[in-house]
Amino acid sequence: MPPRINLPPLTRALLLTLLLLSALNAALRTRKWTASLPTTPSPATTGLAAKAANYLSSPSYAIPYLTLVPTTSIRYPWTFLTAALVENNVVSLAISGSVLWFGGRYLERAWGSMEFGKFVLFVTVIPNILSFCVYGVWHGVGSGTPEFPTPIQGLLALSAAFLVALKQLVPEHTVSLFRGAIRVRIKHFPALFTLANMISGPLLGTDTALWLSLLGFLTSWIYLRFFRVSDITSTATGGEGATMKGDASDTFAFVAFFPDALHPFLRPVCDGVYDILVQMRVCTPFSEGDVEAGNESAASRSEGLPSIMNGAGSGGGSRGVEAERRRAVALRALDQRLNNAAAARSAPVPSTGPAISGDTPDIAAGAVGGELAPQSKEAQA
Repeated sequence: MPPRINLPPLTRALLLTLLLLSALNAALRTRKWTASLPTTPSPATTGLAAKAANYLSSPSYAIPYLTLVPTTSIRYPWTFLTAALVENNVVSLAISGSVLWFGGRYLERAWGSMEFGKFVLFVTVIPNILSFCVYGVWHGVGSGTPEFPTPIQGLLALSAAFLVALKQLVPEHTVSLFRGAIRVRIKHFPALFTLANMISGPLLGTDTALWLSLLGFLTSWIYLRFFRVSDITSTATGGEGATMKGDASDTFAFVAFFPDALHPFLRPVCDGVYDILVQMRVCTPFSEGDVEAGNESAASRSEGLPSIMNGAGSGGGSRGVEAERRRAVALRALDQRLNNAAAARSAPVPSTGPAISGDTPDIAAGAVGGELAPQSKEAQA
């Protein structure tokens, strides 16, 4: 009996969709390519060789109702999603399939199918929309609308987003390559992946890889940093359903994606951009409690990847044993913060006589907040 494929449902569906849409795209491109071949046999050899060479790269063979073609696919709005699940060649299809197999399997188990689905939708559609606008302006402002605009397709945005999510969950986990000859921590993968695509894009002519990887990196970080709502309750500790919006931990600040030597130079820039966004009401500033809860939650993830990747429990998602342990740690941090604040507010205030330093609620509350104040500025970067 063949071994059963152990994949969560949404990851399995995405993988099958990737295979089916890529196969359909290949069949339609081949049909379009063969229809364009010359019918006369005389100088056809040179023409055939030239057409075969640019079969994969030429935008003239793009399928506008499967891939995203500026100025054309606007009539097919579903392509803003399906373009991410279409690959042109076997190599890119194998790489994208591996990304979905390993990254999707872990993230869907860690978050659950609902949260994983929202994340995939956000980090595929938004980069495709932005790339569509970039190339639309590029073709319009540059040399005018070309006969065959640059098609946008592939799983690069989702690949960058998966690496950002893994950096949030298990930043210190080490991946060994070539039998341990190369060891890289997961927290370094997003920057390395984006940098490689930014360099190879202009050199190899795959400029869409530059935009998709960069926009996938930025949109996934913005979503996870400020908007994703995570449940931090634990049934084992009798929680009341507390939730946390975003991730205010220091390890997930934008500056943390870069080498430590660059932090003194980048932190003022990141702080300045963040302050501008807060003033424009694009971002909501993190409170001191958010920073503390985020740091406690981040500290509890150090052993998450091996246990989830090797365990069963694909249907439990965030209700698994590892998720419960993380929630318990975060809930204890919140309970401690609330108890300290309540104790500070209930401190007695003498009605007569001079106040003794350290007994007033304002001073006590300041002492509680003072422990966390130095962290908040860096975590907001």
